[in-house]
Amino acid sequence: MRKYPTAYNQSMNTVLVQEMGRFNKLLHTIRDSCINIQKAIKGLVVMSAELEEVVNSILKGKIPAMWMKKSYPSLKPLGSYVNDFLARLKFLQDWYENGTPAVFWLSGFFFTQAFLTGAQQNFARKYTIPIDLLGFDYEVLEDKEYKQPPEDGVYIYGLFLDGARWDKKTKRLAESHPKILYDSVPVMWLKPCKRNDIVDRPSYTAPVYKTSERRGTLSTTGHSTNFVIAMTLPSDKPQEHWIGRGVALLCQLSS
Repeated sequence: MRKYPTAYNQSMNTVLVQEMGRFNKLLHTIRDSCINIQKAIKGLVVMSAELEEVVNSILKGKIPAMWMKKSYPSLKPLGSYVNDFLARLKFLQDWYENGTPAVFWLSGFFFTQAFLTGAQQNFARKYTIPIDLLGFDYEVLEDKEYKQPPEDGVYIYGLFLDGARWDKKTKRLAESHPKILYDSVPVMWLKPCKRNDIVDRPSYTAPVYKTSERRGTLSTTGHSTNFVIAMTLPSDKPQEHWIGRGVALLCQLSS
């Protein structure tokens, strides 16, 4: 909190602190359950139904229900989930130690909508524009390393295209290659701007989901537990073409 205090012109400080709080709760749940299982095996504590479910899930390679109650949405098997969880912790640790990153790992957030609101809030406060009037314009960039953040908005990575692929030559949506289900999207630039100023161009509005389940419930914050936002991607085909193929952007795969 001291290193990243609540600041009027940098909403990402608040995003980082809140994200760390959520991940710490999940980490505490995972660590406690593992310690209690070891104690239960030694006969020091009672093996409750919840702990037994954790043991059975671990043996089957599934994510225990006790963990999922405190976790972000995930359809991964246990091994992949643990690797993904450790990668998210490293992302936040690097942010804490080295300062705000130039490019954000969108998939690494627990509550992605808070990060997107933070990006808009920074822009709104910088130019004194009501945040209600703002939206995002989207630009897919060259597939290279970016060491400096943009003047306005944020660079993000970590999204996957389902049902189509990104053609790096034409910089448009294209048909998937045979037998390749998902295609990783290069770094994207999310540019906050007034909704009225967003130029209308040939594009497809792709929904972004946290998992390939593509469905969620309405949480107490008023946001979906799975749907994140709709992003516009350049296309030379009508919207109906990609809708028929069920094209969407995913934050994480199920493997």
